[in-house]
Amino acid sequence: MSAVTQRAGWSRLPLRAAAFVVLTCATILGVSGWREWAARDAVLKGAETEMANIARSLTQHAEDSLDLLDSGIVGVVSRLEIDGTAPATVAKLGTLLDARKKAIARIHSLDIIDDQGNWLTSPGTIGSTLSDDAFFRYHQLSPKREAYVGGPVKSLLDGEWVVPLSRRFNKQDGSFGGVVLATISSRYLSHFYEQFEIGRNSSVTLTHGGGMILARDPGNDKFVGRSVADTPFFREPSLQRPSGAYYFKSPLDGAERVSFFNRSSRFPLLLVATVDKDELLAPWRAAAISRMLYVLALVMLIAVIGGVLVRQLHRGQRMAVALAEKEAHFRLLAEGSSDMVTRIGLDERLRYVSPSSVRVVGWRPNQLIGTPALAGINPEDLPEVQAIVDAMKRGEKEEARFTYRNAHRQNGEVWLESTMRVTRRDNGDVDGVVAISRDITEQKKLETRLETLAIEDSLTGLANRRRFDERLKEEWARAYRDRSSLALLMIDVDHFKAYNDEYGHPAGDACLRLVAKIIAAETQRAGDLAARYGGEEFAVLLPNIDTAGCARIGERIRSAIHGAGLVHSTNPAAGCVTASVGGATCRPALERTAGVASLVEAADRALYAAKDAGRDCLVMSGEVMNLLPKASGQ
Repeated sequence: MSAVTQRAGWSRLPLRAAAFVVLTCATILGVSGWREWAARDAVLKGAETEMANIARSLTQHAEDSLDLLDSGIVGVVSRLEIDGTAPATVAKLGTLLDARKKAIARIHSLDIIDDQGNWLTSPGTIGSTLSDDAFFRYHQLSPKREAYVGGPVKSLLDGEWVVPLSRRFNKQDGSFGGVVLATISSRYLSHFYEQFEIGRNSSVTLTHGGGMILARDPGNDKFVGRSVADTPFFREPSLQRPSGAYYFKSPLDGAERVSFFNRSSRFPLLLVATVDKDELLAPWRAAAISRMLYVLALVMLIAVIGGVLVRQLHRGQRMAVALAEKEAHFRLLAEGSSDMVTRIGLDERLRYVSPSSVRVVGWRPNQLIGTPALAGINPEDLPEVQAIVDAMKRGEKEEARFTYRNAHRQNGEVWLESTMRVTRRDNGDVDGVVAISRDITEQKKLETRLETLAIEDSLTGLANRRRFDERLKEEWARAYRDRSSLALLMIDVDHFKAYNDEYGHPAGDACLRLVAKIIAAETQRAGDLAARYGGEEFAVLLPNIDTAGCARIGERIRSAIHGAGLVHSTNPAAGCVTASVGGATCRPALERTAGVASLVEAADRALYAAKDAGRDCLVMSGEVMNLLPKASGQ
């Protein structure tokens, strides 16, 4: 034994020497590689900082240019809305616009277009119309008054690519009167970008929010107007942030680039400043190669000296990996699956239980072996499980999977999912069942939560529209069978849009939650259902109640909302949050031609009547059948 031990000691010596050689070589290479990589990162980080400064400066320039255009048309819009588009007015404004365009070089054009898309200025464009242009259609269809920045278009004056900024003006009656249009030349922006010396193969690209290139240096004439909407800048969610660095292969010229993108916070603009990655890293690469050659020479010298030891180390490492894999497989088989594995005899007692039983049901294997296999199953689930086990014992089923509730030593009760398979003797007779069980309690909790979310409004906690529609059909059918009455209240928060605009959406959400709490407090009967019908509108379903009772509940709700005293300065009548309430009742058994929709329509008409009556009041519709002929005659 001493000789064997001595040989083992001698055999470990070259391995230790080899380990030292490899460690030395790896340390030298690692430190050198880390230093070079850190230097490379420093070059890239410096480029990112430079690109970030350029991108932010050029974005600011683009915003300032558009602000300049906008300042030139705001006054014109105001003048047109006051004086109209009479020839004399247009002539004066045209002279003013020409003077402003000549005074400011970056302005390409300033024009007025009437409500039919015809030019009121720019004599060289007479006969052409802009009624189909995107910016004109936008203002024609949208009542919004802010400036609109469109994609690049070719100017009708000289065929040059321009970036349009426009504002809508209205006629004195408030209808669409036309558009005041200002443009800036794409070529002007491109020439401005030429002033920035980034690199020989660098580029600056300004794109519209829709993905169209507005200006680019270099190659502006080649790339302006081209769509890049399918690039990662517009598709990848990770790049939809306001700004950041990005490494990519340019779809325009195929070059690997280091870029920094910046999105304007005020206009639909994206500016990307890039530099060629190979050009950027060329000086670092030349210096790194020179330094690494010296390092490699040193490492190779060390490697040659310790070559034999390194080969022995590799052999020992392979053996160690093989042994580690065998040990891992052994541990996996020894410790067993994370699921609980059991073997059940024909007497339905446990013959074997895996160690994971402690995690699954809280008992150790030695506490379970010999006990009835079905002892811990919930009594409600036991008949189904018993039937399956009996069928498998008779050989009618080979395999089965089912879920059930089972007692847990510490946690009370858990949900288990078990897969059972029949085991047979050599002669083919059934001798028992093998079951693999796992805990699915969390999964069941998630399923229950999802079922709740499917019928509950997440903001208010009331029933959602889907649940309301289901219950309305159910209660209608029940009332029809029982020949009882059914009532519905429709509740709408008065001037809620103005409340949102005045106090913000978080305050609006808080207002809706308060209204929902009041409604829920007034609907305490077992069959009542309060639901969020949509937006700021709520519905209360009241089974087995007459018109007077429905009106009482509706008035209590209206009064409670008013009495809550939630300040609403844009509700001139009350100064606080109020609600309009419409109610309707019916007896489905007496209205055979009516359906659930008729009750909703009657309550809805009553709600609108309450609004027409000045809001903050309750209006009852009466019986649904009495309203149907009147509705059909309208």
